[in-house]
Amino acid sequence: MEIALACAVAVGALLFWERRGWTPGVWIAKLGASTLFLAAALRWGALDSRYGRLVLAALALCWLGDALLVPRRSPRLFLAGIGCFLLGHVAYAAAFLGHATVSAAVALGGVAVGLGAWRLHAWLRPHLPGDFVLPVTAYLGVISAMLVAALGNAAARGEVAVATGAVLFAVSDVSVARERFVSPGFENAAWGLPLYYAAQLVLASSVR
Repeated sequence: MEIALACAVAVGALLFWERRGWTPGVWIAKLGASTLFLAAALRWGALDSRYGRLVLAALALCWLGDALLVPRRSPRLFLAGIGCFLLGHVAYAAAFLGHATVSAAVALGGVAVGLGAWRLHAWLRPHLPGDFVLPVTAYLGVISAMLVAALGNAAARGEVAVATGAVLFAVSDVSVARERFVSPGFENAAWGLPLYYAAQLVLASSVR
């Protein structure tokens, strides 16, 4: 609980400095908040199981992605950040598939995820620079696979934490895409960052 509260305080500071546009404050608050979700996973026993180690690897990749997304004027760093998050989703999917099942409900969920990804791609496509079309398309495919794996995991374990965290993560990514490609503004961070950090803490808690 203490780590979750500390992370919430760090996210509040992050939003404050995002609003003010002060980059040093953003660096400190963002990496502080991201370090806290890593610390939470370690405290909750991430090193004690294969599942936990994969989740920890995913969180570490996301930490690196968070760092790479702080600079706003470097397309190369943004692409590298996308790559880190893509690999993070691969690690999450590998963790979830270790305890997953296939059912009619999961299949229907997969169809819904696929339709959502297709609709999101159609929304983003007119706004994407040419060198971002393939990376963004690949990212949508990987995060869709991660969501389906999370649904299968939830169905097998009878717990909703993994599916909840995965959905929150996916929704928070919409704010990043909107900020970068469609309509920049503080409102994207205002709702996207709290969802993102909530998602990571929920997924970190699943290692217990």
